[in-house]
Amino acid sequence: MRWPWSRNDDDQKKSGLLSWGAPSKSTDAASSLMEPRTLISSLALTISTVAAVRVYKNYFRRIPTVNHIKPNHFRRKRLFGQVTSVGDADNFRLFHTPGGRIAGWGWLPWKRVPTKREDLTKQTLHIRIAGVDAPELAHWGREAQPYSKEAHEWLIGHILNRRVRAYIYRRDQYDRVVAQVYVRRWLFKKDVGLEMLKAGLATVYEAKTGAEFGSVEDKYRAAEKKARESKVGMWAKPSFTQRMGGGVQESPREYKARHAAADKLKKTG
Repeated sequence: MRWPWSRNDDDQKKSGLLSWGAPSKSTDAASSLMEPRTLISSLALTISTVAAVRVYKNYFRRIPTVNHIKPNHFRRKRLFGQVTSVGDADNFRLFHTPGGRIAGWGWLPWKRVPTKREDLTKQTLHIRIAGVDAPELAHWGREAQPYSKEAHEWLIGHILNRRVRAYIYRRDQYDRVVAQVYVRRWLFKKDVGLEMLKAGLATVYEAKTGAEFGSVEDKYRAAEKKARESKVGMWAKPSFTQRMGGGVQESPREYKARHAAADKLKKTG
């Protein structure tokens, strides 16, 4: 004998419908998600993804211009890259190559430093070497300072097309990145600013505001003093040295201040 409700059960089974009291597939899926093995796997995947993104942003994300440097990166971040051009004797352009050769720069086809000027537009950082002031080249109708050409050629010979590491301090009023710069010479790491002072081709930066030395100011001043006393570079020229104190007749800072005052006088008529 078949009871009336048994026919309904058979009809529900045939039609694929479950009764309201039967367990659903969604409930089974939810319970499987709460299993320890599934939770541990999901947590490990999330942590590894977050860690990978953070490592990429901190070490492998390329910074094309100063506008891409976050404020909290200054005094905390080091930038590694290739020098693409040298402006005056104390600044240059850097193409950031994060990770260096380990990350494929220089040997992977899609990770090569451009050589054409149009390809470098808005792709380089303008670096100002911290703590030093080199003699000024002729520009904007101003005359060149003595030894500006020698200082410029020295910097070109030491860093152009080479890889350097920049410890960034701040962004200046000309949108340059003020940084302490290091270049490798054989197995030794050389401080570019310090080497310029030793060669007698720069003075210690003497502006009233904006000077950046990190922890090397005493070392820089000692290097300039030794270069003066040894009469190397620009200190070797008698007419370039005062009788009293052995200082430059007109330092790069005084040169810029003199021309700035002259320009201001012209504007005011």
